[in-house]
Amino acid sequence: MQRIVVGVDGSENSRHALDWAIAEARLREASVEVVNAWDVPFAVGFGFAPVSPSAYEGKAYEDAAVSLLDEMIAAAHPSTIWPNDLNGRIEKIAVRGSAAWALLEVAKGAEMIVVGSRGRGGFTGLLLGSVSTQVAQHAHCPVVIVPPRQ
Repeated sequence: MQRIVVGVDGSENSRHALDWAIAEARLREASVEVVNAWDVPFAVGFGFAPVSPSAYEGKAYEDAAVSLLDEMIAAAHPSTIWPNDLNGRIEKIAVRGSAAWALLEVAKGAEMIVVGSRGRGGFTGLLLGSVSTQVAQHAHCPVVIVPPRQ
């Protein structure tokens, strides 16, 4: 079965990318792997009481990533999902690491990667975000960059 990998980050643009990927998967009778990357925030020390990075590590960040995946899939546009369409065809993948790296790793052997043109980054005036640019430059399969809806 063909695989389509789509990256989501909770942004409106990534929701559009997910809608597009699900609709395309239906046409191709492909599976969809929905990826959300997470990482532990940078920890710093304060005076004589350094904060250990291990104090921040744990299942909480991964659980939040899986929760975001659940929300994104549940919020997929109704026209992209038919009844029973999700059975065995959509997989949630939470990966620790940078978003671009996670998408490229998961997409090894996939037919396509789908991303939104911009995510949650701070430079909203850019046409492409850093993740979509990195994925487009380094992917070993076709990349679809879904623009924002007008």
